[in-house]
Amino acid sequence: MSSTAPKLGLWTKVAYGFGASAYGIKENGFGYFLLLYYGTVVGLEPGLVGLAILLALVVDAVSDPVVGYWSDNYRSRWGRRHPFMYAAAIPVAVSYFLLWNPPEWGQAGLFWYLLMLAILIRTFITFYETPSSALMPELTQDYDERTTVQAWRLFFAWFGGNLMSVLMFGVLLVATAQYPVGTLNRDGYQTYGIIASVLIFAAIMVSAVGTHHHIPHLRKPPERDIRGLKVVFRELFETLGERSFMALFIATLFGAVATGLTAALSFLMLTYFWGFSAQQIFLWTALVFISAFLGLLIAPRMVRRFGKKNSVVIFGTIAFSLAPMPVILRLFDLMPANGDPLLFPLVVTFNTIDLGLIIALQAVLYSMVADLVEQSELKTGRRSEGVFFAAITFIRKANQGLGAFAAGIVLSAISFPQNAALEDVPEDTIWQLGALLAPSQLLLWGCMILAVSRYKIGKAQHNANLAELAKIKSDS
Repeated sequence: MSSTAPKLGLWTKVAYGFGASAYGIKENGFGYFLLLYYGTVVGLEPGLVGLAILLALVVDAVSDPVVGYWSDNYRSRWGRRHPFMYAAAIPVAVSYFLLWNPPEWGQAGLFWYLLMLAILIRTFITFYETPSSALMPELTQDYDERTTVQAWRLFFAWFGGNLMSVLMFGVLLVATAQYPVGTLNRDGYQTYGIIASVLIFAAIMVSAVGTHHHIPHLRKPPERDIRGLKVVFRELFETLGERSFMALFIATLFGAVATGLTAALSFLMLTYFWGFSAQQIFLWTALVFISAFLGLLIAPRMVRRFGKKNSVVIFGTIAFSLAPMPVILRLFDLMPANGDPLLFPLVVTFNTIDLGLIIALQAVLYSMVADLVEQSELKTGRRSEGVFFAAITFIRKANQGLGAFAAGIVLSAISFPQNAALEDVPEDTIWQLGALLAPSQLLLWGCMILAVSRYKIGKAQHNANLAELAKIKSDS
């Protein structure tokens, strides 16, 4: 990396961060609308929809590290990352459009159609997201600035994904004469497919073009003769064996389960536990924009003051105490009753602040991954940004399946009825839902903080690593 690399201006940070909207839109669609669309509108058996999503995730387990390793060692006049980013733009957009415009086939045909497109979309988004994420440690080596850049990335990931939720629930999935039930509005899903695909393409291209002028200053991998998968996987395991990385990997795993569990049960909690109306749930969704701004503002400031590991512990302790607090208070009859005008403002304020802290935590956590690069380079002699971020990206993708699995255990344990009206669900069952969710969240998030505490690279160690690498380079 050249010492004369241009300083990262606001435009570069925004352009780079905006690219994360592509991943946020895709994750939002898979997490909130795909099962609903194929299972209730298209008519594919819901179990087959879940199976297709699961099988696509299994393919990810192989494609993510392979793409990460490939981009780490790729040589071209456009550097290691940008060829992958540019190449992914059209395939991701086209395949995502096709996903929301399925043919009129039978169950078997629809299953294979969904499975193939789910695999293609996940693979194509990997070709963008992993090299794009790995670009961040190359854009800046500065300990604090990496958090700022990552905060912009998380902001746009949440903003882009939530924008589509608001568009869907507020505009596209509304009741019409043809579709009295808004969520069954097939035209709305197909319009969503067009808009989302265009935005995904635009996000990828803006990010790639906006960082293109940095290519001459990015690290060029040495020419290597890599023969056979045995060498590839030996180097992968050597890279990922770094202790501080394992701390972050385990922390991210627990965080993904907790986040996925909360997301999977959110609609049930809002509808049955709190008794909120459709309008209140829509407002709840819209306030995620404020949470995203909050995360963007506070993450860099906390890191400059407390360092990265301490910031994650502080964010986590506060956020993970706030999240289950309204539920715990309700379990002890210390919250206003359902329907009380004070209830919604109180609970939504808790959630908006809590989510902002979680987004800030994620920004710092992913910035900590970037600082592993120089530590690993000292030990292995290789720059492995792609491998590190591929592993973390896979866990992020897996949170839907992990969370749904955990949520299924909770719902089975309390025998929660399916498709029941609010008045038909016993009060004891609703109480048990909260009584299992809150301690599960606390346990998972507590394990996450414990894992983060094993991370060893602070600002002093990071700067020492940079100095040592500079010395090695000057001596060679």
